[in-house]
Amino acid sequence: MKKKLLIFLFGIFSMVTAFAQQTIIKGSVKDAVTFEPLPDVTITIEETNQSTQTTPKGEFLFSSNVPLGEQVLKVSKLGYATKRYPIVVNSLQTVNITDMTLEFDASSSQDLFTITLSDDELNDDTSGSDNISGLLSSSLDVFQRTAAFEFSSSFFRVRGLDSENGSVLINGIEMNKIYDGRPQWSNWGGLNDMARNQELTTGLTPSAYNFGGVLGTTNINTRASNYRKGGQITYSSSDRSYTNRTMVSYATGLMKDGWSMAFMLGRRWGNEGYQDATFYDANSFFASIEKKINDKHSINFTSIYAPNRRGKSSPNTQEVYDLKGVKYNEYWGFQDGEKRNSRVKEVEEPILMLNHYWDISKKTSLNTNVGYQFGKIGNSRLEYAGGANPSPAYYQKLPSYFLFDNDLAGAYEAEQEFLNNGQIDWDRIYDANLTNNTMGTNAAYVLYEDRTDDKQLILNTILNSQINQNIIVNASVNYKQLKSENFAEINDLLGSTTGVLNVDSFSQKPFDVNNPNQVAFQGDRFKYNYNLFANELSGYAQAQFKYNKIDFYVSSSLTKTDYQREGLYKNGNQITIENGIEKDNSYGKGDKIEFTGIGAKAGFTYKITGKHLLDVNAGYITQAPSIRNTYTNSRESHDYIGVINGVKNPNINITEEKITSFDASYIFRSPIVKARLTGFYTKIEDANEIAFFFVQGSSATGFIQEVLTGAEKRHIGGEFGIEAQVTPTIKLKGAASVGDYTYNNNPTFYSTSTSEDFIDVQDGGNIINTSGKTGVSYLKNYKVAGGPQTAYSIGFEYRDPDYWWFGATANFFGNTYVDVSPKTRSDFFYKDYDGLPFNDYDEDIARELLKQEKFDDYMIINLVGGKSWKIGDKYVGFFASVGNLLDKEHKTGGYEQARFSDYRALRDDVNSPIRRFGSKYWYGRGANYFVNFYLRF
Repeated sequence: MKKKLLIFLFGIFSMVTAFAQQTIIKGSVKDAVTFEPLPDVTITIEETNQSTQTTPKGEFLFSSNVPLGEQVLKVSKLGYATKRYPIVVNSLQTVNITDMTLEFDASSSQDLFTITLSDDELNDDTSGSDNISGLLSSSLDVFQRTAAFEFSSSFFRVRGLDSENGSVLINGIEMNKIYDGRPQWSNWGGLNDMARNQELTTGLTPSAYNFGGVLGTTNINTRASNYRKGGQITYSSSDRSYTNRTMVSYATGLMKDGWSMAFMLGRRWGNEGYQDATFYDANSFFASIEKKINDKHSINFTSIYAPNRRGKSSPNTQEVYDLKGVKYNEYWGFQDGEKRNSRVKEVEEPILMLNHYWDISKKTSLNTNVGYQFGKIGNSRLEYAGGANPSPAYYQKLPSYFLFDNDLAGAYEAEQEFLNNGQIDWDRIYDANLTNNTMGTNAAYVLYEDRTDDKQLILNTILNSQINQNIIVNASVNYKQLKSENFAEINDLLGSTTGVLNVDSFSQKPFDVNNPNQVAFQGDRFKYNYNLFANELSGYAQAQFKYNKIDFYVSSSLTKTDYQREGLYKNGNQITIENGIEKDNSYGKGDKIEFTGIGAKAGFTYKITGKHLLDVNAGYITQAPSIRNTYTNSRESHDYIGVINGVKNPNINITEEKITSFDASYIFRSPIVKARLTGFYTKIEDANEIAFFFVQGSSATGFIQEVLTGAEKRHIGGEFGIEAQVTPTIKLKGAASVGDYTYNNNPTFYSTSTSEDFIDVQDGGNIINTSGKTGVSYLKNYKVAGGPQTAYSIGFEYRDPDYWWFGATANFFGNTYVDVSPKTRSDFFYKDYDGLPFNDYDEDIARELLKQEKFDDYMIINLVGGKSWKIGDKYVGFFASVGNLLDKEHKTGGYEQARFSDYRALRDDVNSPIRRFGSKYWYGRGANYFVNFYLRF
């Protein structure tokens, strides 16, 4: 027995001795005011670029490959001022730096830009506004922060890619929508204080939570114990999207009984943003409660509820902007002396999640999560089945319509009417309905809402394990289940008492044959009514290897996805008779569409020295197309890519989208200068695009769906970012992105129609239906639209020791292109009804007609500054920014109208004095401001 005890004691002594013979750097970090431990602080040894993060107790440790001699520890955390501590490391000794402190960075601009992005640009649903700025706002990389803060107002897309190529997670649960792959930022809008704790991986670099996309992963951590004890009260004013904002937040920190709690309330409102009649009305509620059961187990519950409503603004033709200015919005009109917007977006989708954290050992953890999201997204609009188009900018009400026929008097009258009125006439709409009431006919106008009511369940478990000092393993299994109810619902009968007949005004067929004479009233569903079901099961595994001179990783993923549509209406447009037998393509459940996606990526970072690094990443991903780019007209039929009017086309197969991506970077880091130069290449294959248009030309008239399938896109370019701390108070910074984003093939194109109005009408009365005919869209070498493909920024920051600060940037944008119409560049463009080219077709004229419009280059200057005061253990301060100081008028995006889609119609339109169906554009804001006041305690 004594012998065993001696052996045991000797073993313990040996381990202690061995540990004592290691070279170690350890310590802890605390808040400078509360002296509470700070978790998730990044500690970096600048010479070797080794880094680690503090534990929930604020502690950190370096015990392997520790460099000797004079070293510098960089201590950084989002929202705090970064500090650098010089130390001396001797062989086989321990450097113990306890209770290092970080001070709240009152001059941090993080709050300003996160507010602006999530509430405005990122919250919009126009094709010209999708960008990934929200994915980058927490990055410490100068290029990524510039892209998020300076380039975002011009709808710049990093590497020309949409936000669906990046993952956004909350507590490890992915929040990207299955419908379009994009995060719905407004689901947590206005909760800036609670969304600060973010972990970001960019590009293909490895994430501890999921495989990610080619634009990386952002995980928002809302674990209650991670919030600093204390609170903040904020008031803001702006003329961008809302005019007023208030926020109150408080966190208890980890209490002695193991509980921790964090809460936040917020409100944002305004009668009008930068564009006319774009009201804003949003509330935000957040609660996170955590119980630390013991040293190994914790359970956290988070609830987020951020309902919001806002008035939308219209894209317009240049003719309209020239007459009414860049703030003009066609969607509103005065009613009883108040501005009423007919296009309102309402989002109300609460999020509930339960997270279990299990520290299996000091080096292995398992995080298991359950998330549930439900609610609605609604977009309202006017229906005018029994009346004239109420849009004040309808083409028949503009001068160009009359000038085409050389009617100068009519053009002048239209111009004056548009200048003097030019808004929706609500009184006339009500009068029309009241007249119909007396005649016993159905409503001429109603206001309805396109609704999507989702119920989504998410389950996942995430494993992280440090195998040894050099190897880390990550893995996860994820399951998503979606039921999406989609329908149109009447919001307001606009004075009608007779309701609206549920019939297609073009084909005069009932939207639901099972109830052919339905008259819909307020609160009733009409037009379309269907469910979408989706299931996604995925898993990934990853290994990271870290050594003195090189770090590298390998990662792989597998995803199974299926979609299915269930029609609740038997649509009259989708019924055909074959051999005396009725065939329906809308009611009941359609085909189950299944996809299998795989992912593989690898990369390395080679440390030439502690200052010079090379970083290389490569990946190949196949993924299911989004629901939006799968079903060609889900409102009325079961059709999807390759299935036209219920019949499978043997020449078109729906398949997984394929992405190949590569990037290589040179990174320089020193105490004064930090820089990164990156070259990138991404190829996207078998992509689908679906758009909806009303077409009017010599070859087709009617509502159609434009389907582009098998598209290939190439994104190639370079990024550069640099910042230099030239003095203790002055920092210079610059960034540049130069890209070339083009279509790389001529994809298959076809169009379908929901009504029999989609016909050719030619001289001599010849009629032919072209719906469903396939062809080729000659898009190769056309630019992929989506913000500027070239962007530069140069600026400076001054931070005074007396807690005031100021910064300015000049930003240059170029190579922004209009989104071209695939139909206009298809075979149908030059062919007459008989399938032969137009007899007056001129190739030189056609080449000019099909040339892609490039917008003018422009420069935007932004200013930002602020001041804070420390009063006891509290901070009081403000900051303000001015965007587009010189009030530069500039286009940020736009798209061609496909209404005139053949050679003759487009030629005649372009040659008219003013185009009737020119491209529609979005303009950026002129000079604008944002002011923020806060009390932190």
